[in-house]
Amino acid sequence: MTKRTSAKYKIDRRMGENIWGRAKSPVNRREYGPGQHGQRRKNKLSDFGTQLRAKQKLKGYYGDLTEKQFRRIYAEAERVKGDTGENLVGLLERRLDAVVYRAKFVATIWAARQFVNHGHIEVNGQRVNIPSYRVKEGDVISIRERSRQLAVVLEAVALTERDVPDYMEVDHNKMTATFVRTPALGDIPYAVQMEPNLVVEFYAKN
Repeated sequence: MTKRTSAKYKIDRRMGENIWGRAKSPVNRREYGPGQHGQRRKNKLSDFGTQLRAKQKLKGYYGDLTEKQFRRIYAEAERVKGDTGENLVGLLERRLDAVVYRAKFVATIWAARQFVNHGHIEVNGQRVNIPSYRVKEGDVISIRERSRQLAVVLEAVALTERDVPDYMEVDHNKMTATFVRTPALGDIPYAVQMEPNLVVEFYAKN
């Protein structure tokens, strides 16, 4: 098992939830946290603990973003008119690595970040290798022609454990995806309940 995969599964176990809905998640077999004391960590969480967990879960879902990255996105969500929690998840879904993951071009959000980093993705015909690149409504995201037959791509397209959400239009024959609109919280196919309102409460108090 690679270090990255190990870290990914550790997030699942730390949260006690299969946050990506993957069949291989260790939470499917044991719901307690990692480490020798994991089975004893069942104490009722305080309000702070509940809010912190909500933040960690949302950060973890998008590839375990750093606190600096996540705080910057939150600050932007706060500046935009409307509900801050809804704005936050909308901005997270507009990250290029998240769009590549949603389009089922690769199997995991971690693979999506690496796939973008290695230069396999184009946005409106131009190569983009920045995972945090902000996609706009109407943008066309495609896999570079020479990368379309890679095993990771073909395997991901064949996965049945998740579907492409309706705020994107994807053609897996042409390996293209159009980002139609920024989703609301209820549109995003999270495998577990996400609570961005608790993230807002966390940052409001800390």
